[in-house]
Amino acid sequence: KAYFKRFQTKFKRRREGKTDYQCRRRLVTQDKNKYASPKYRFVVRFSNKDIVCQVIYAKIDGDLVLTAAYAHELPSFGVKAGLTNYASAYCVGLLAARRLLTKLNLADKYQGQTEVNGEMYVVEELEEGP
Repeated sequence: KAYFKRFQTKFKRRREGKTDYQCRRRLVTQDKNKYASPKYRFVVRFSNKDIVCQVIYAKIDGDLVLTAAYAHELPSFGVKAGLTNYASAYCVGLLAARRLLTKLNLADKYQGQTEVNGEMYVVEELEEGP
């Protein structure tokens, strides 16, 4: 028999070098005592022209994106230049977080900093609810 008849190819994303499946398994595996609750992760990707922030969780069928925000959306909020620097990365993350709170109907409970004064702001835990 020929050797190559028995040769099994690796997964496509492994061959392309895009996915480390051993690392991915450790990243997305939820504890057994948490039952069917998904394990969310906040993913930030930088490119030369854009920043992408996503809140993702894994399912058997594939990963699902709960919410996303992009740096090219920032000019509509008043940030005109420097869409790939550190400050704009913070703004994109804040935009993604506010969208997630709005999607989960928690935006009115967690207002955030209302006036800009440059002081440290810490979110306190609520008495009732999440």
